[in-house]
Amino acid sequence: MSALKPVRLGITEIASYIPERRIDNADKAKTFEMDQKFLADRIGVLSTARKEDSETCSDLCVKAFDALKAKTPIDIQSIEVIIVVTQNPDHSLPHASAVVHGKLGASEDCACFDISLGCSGYVYGLSSIISFMESNGFKKGLLFTSDSYSKIIDPNDRNTALIFGDASSVTLISPDSKLECSNFSFGTNGSEYDKLIVRDNRLHMDGPAVFNFAAQTIPKDIEKVLAKAGLTKADIDFFVIHQGSKFIVETIGKRLGVPSGKVPFEITDYGNTVSSSIPLILEKFCGKDVKLIASGYGLGLSWASCLIKSR
Repeated sequence: MSALKPVRLGITEIASYIPERRIDNADKAKTFEMDQKFLADRIGVLSTARKEDSETCSDLCVKAFDALKAKTPIDIQSIEVIIVVTQNPDHSLPHASAVVHGKLGASEDCACFDISLGCSGYVYGLSSIISFMESNGFKKGLLFTSDSYSKIIDPNDRNTALIFGDASSVTLISPDSKLECSNFSFGTNGSEYDKLIVRDNRLHMDGPAVFNFAAQTIPKDIEKVLAKAGLTKADIDFFVIHQGSKFIVETIGKRLGVPSGKVPFEITDYGNTVSSSIPLILEKFCGKDVKLIASGYGLGLSWASCLIKSR
């Protein structure tokens, strides 16, 4: 039996879906007796995207895939693996990726599994799908993110109601790639698992604890990726940080000591979309000559960072 030949895989294309419906945060902030300046300058989310009540995790994945087909020709029968990053699937059983597989009409030879991670999930997902495909000699795979926190948000909780929005993304992985991913770094602090937790079907977040965790951990993790790659911060065009809030993203940028223009913040209109926040920003960089650091952090507590650069 001949050995599988290694194939260099990377990101070929990214597409996304953001629901049109919006929840305006201005009036909601007033009910929490929150200053509008604080809302704009610290949280940075003026409205949150909301799926329709009838829409499910898999529905959002299908809509992201429709957007992908509009960008690039793709034969669903050629897809050899589908991974869905979500913690809010259609059903507790079966896995969301199987439901997506059925709705897309993928081949029975296609492997499917889910990754139960939140805001660090996209970077974990990139490493997982690329490694899985390379070890099995696969050439085409789809990585979806679809985590609608609107299902678990208490609208009367000022710590979460003004932050989270709904969205989905799909990343096509193949040898014919525009962006390559490398020098991954991962971490977990399970002793702090209860800082972001669902109890009684509602998300509970210790905002100050999550902020301190991100501000202390992510700059160090990014430095680790740079050291692995033999690069400096000056070599990087953009630092694509998970869009937790404006204050968190700005603080991480300041602690890195990089110009604010290198640390995009783009969720003012739609909110923190959990595992979709990084690919929503990366989407516009496909096909461009760039070097990026992607870094996600969140529940677990967990984090993951990597280098993404053009071929």
